[in-house]
Amino acid sequence: MMGVVKAAKGGAVVGDIMRSFKAVKERLSNVQPSLLLDKSRILAVQLSSTINEKWRSCICAFFVGYIFLLYCLKHDHQSVELSAYGNIVVTMTSSNDSDRHIPAVDMVYTAPENGVETMISSKDSDRHDPASDMVDAAPENVVETMTSSKDHNNVYAAPGNITITMRSSADSDKHRQAADDDMQFLLPSKVREHGRKIMKKDISCNIFDGKWVYDPKSSPLYHGSQCPFLSDQVSCQRNGRPDSEYEKWRWEAKGCQIPRFNGTNMLERLRDKRVVIVGDSINRNHWESLVCLLYSAIPSSRAEIDMDVNFKSFRSTEYNCSVEFYWSPFLVQLKQNPELGRVLTLDKPSDWERSCRGADVMIFNSGHWWLHNVQRWELFQYRGKLWKDMKIRSAFLKAMKTWSRWIDHNVDKSSTKVFFRGLTALHYSKEWCYNKKQPIKDESFQFLNPIGDIVESIIGRMRTPVTYLNVSKLTQYRIDAHTSVYTIRQGKLLTRKQRRKPHSYADCSHWCLPGVPDTWNSLLYASMVMDDSSDSTFSI
Repeated sequence: MMGVVKAAKGGAVVGDIMRSFKAVKERLSNVQPSLLLDKSRILAVQLSSTINEKWRSCICAFFVGYIFLLYCLKHDHQSVELSAYGNIVVTMTSSNDSDRHIPAVDMVYTAPENGVETMISSKDSDRHDPASDMVDAAPENVVETMTSSKDHNNVYAAPGNITITMRSSADSDKHRQAADDDMQFLLPSKVREHGRKIMKKDISCNIFDGKWVYDPKSSPLYHGSQCPFLSDQVSCQRNGRPDSEYEKWRWEAKGCQIPRFNGTNMLERLRDKRVVIVGDSINRNHWESLVCLLYSAIPSSRAEIDMDVNFKSFRSTEYNCSVEFYWSPFLVQLKQNPELGRVLTLDKPSDWERSCRGADVMIFNSGHWWLHNVQRWELFQYRGKLWKDMKIRSAFLKAMKTWSRWIDHNVDKSSTKVFFRGLTALHYSKEWCYNKKQPIKDESFQFLNPIGDIVESIIGRMRTPVTYLNVSKLTQYRIDAHTSVYTIRQGKLLTRKQRRKPHSYADCSHWCLPGVPDTWNSLLYASMVMDDSSDSTFSI
């Protein structure tokens, strides 16, 4: 009996234990989901914390990079000094552009004294303009012949069928955008002087900013009689000019000493090299001056001269160097079409581009033929379209872009030095050059250059460094140094009767030699000397 009782008690205890265990198990099963939820929350919090830390790192890195970029941009901006002077050398790219089509008939461009473009009818202009014949005496074959309109795309067959293009509003919007693109080229960019960035310490030595000093002891650098191949157009003494004081002025820069031209040293620098000068008759004036300076430094038996209509060449056999001139007043192609007349193609270089390849020194100019009172073309051609009328500044800008693209794509800047000479002053109208024997002393007098800003902007954005020979200021004072009536007209010297009519026959564009163009070459030489001491990439 006792055994039964003990067994019963034991079973009761076991039952109690089992019930207790079951109860604990049920409680644990109720608690487990909440523990799992808490664990998930803990993991989520940890993950969120990791992501936040990474975002904070990214944001911090972004702000550090942004601050560094601002510092670099500011530093680059401050490292460039935009000089107000003219000795600017720089770089540029091209953009898509077109111009508003303005219907007009027989319209001729003039450059008035106030620098504002005006269009006048050639029928209304009765006064003989000496610039029409004298500023750039064109060779007879200056206009290339276009044999057939079939050989050239986008040239209309009959001039009577040329119509004025009417633009839709969409085309007008495109034109306005193109005009805005054109204006971008007039914004300043990195400026170079003598092939290097202008620093503040260099601004005080701008060789194109200065004054004329009377110096009869050191001027002229040669005598006209020593240069037998000077053309009749610029040989003022040989043509009977009675005074010679215009030969005895020397250009003196402010704040620095200009190296005096040394013909022997120049020839040594040009040894085994080829110099090409391309442009209008003012650049031919430039070529004659340089050749006379070099010729006077060597025995005449060691010089070879080739004189042609559109091509001229001087060669020193001792130094194996040549100085060549190529006629191209617009730098872009001007061709005669038998049906359309003279067509000026703004996006195609003229023949100089084939002749200049491989040259060691290139000197260009353009401008005077764009500003003539007598228009030298009937139509513009640009991007396959013909234009009856286009603003002169816009057409000149397009031509300069064409020139700059050719230079950037074809010139090796490590072996070739490129120069562009600025527009020289004209002395017509109020400041007439006739019978003037002294330079203008009034420093407030200014020659208004209507295209100078375009030239500076174009060369300011080119990849190839170009030295801008800004001679506009130094020529504006030299009203006394033009050929005036001591020159030729249509290949013949002016008669006494013609000389008594200076307002009809005086040439106030070209310069007597010896004379002002010798200073251009002195500054060309000075630029080479200064480059030689500062630019390790190219030496001449």
